[in-house]
Amino acid sequence: MYGLQTTAVQCPCCWEQIELVIDCSVDDQTYTEDCSVCCRPMVVRVVVMEGELVTVDVSGEDD
Repeated sequence: MYGLQTTAVQCPCCWEQIELVIDCSVDDQTYTEDCSVCCRPMVVRVVVMEGELVTVDVSGEDD
């Protein structure tokens, strides 16, 4: 069973480093999450392969 993994990313709006919790049981994910610092929405794109986190990319909602 695959679990959760924490990863650090930089918010594309306020440039602060924040931590996201990624569900590694889902291979490809794209979702919107609010920054925990500035509360602006950011699009999170995640690639997981066989339960291992491969990439996490964040961009502004308007990018």
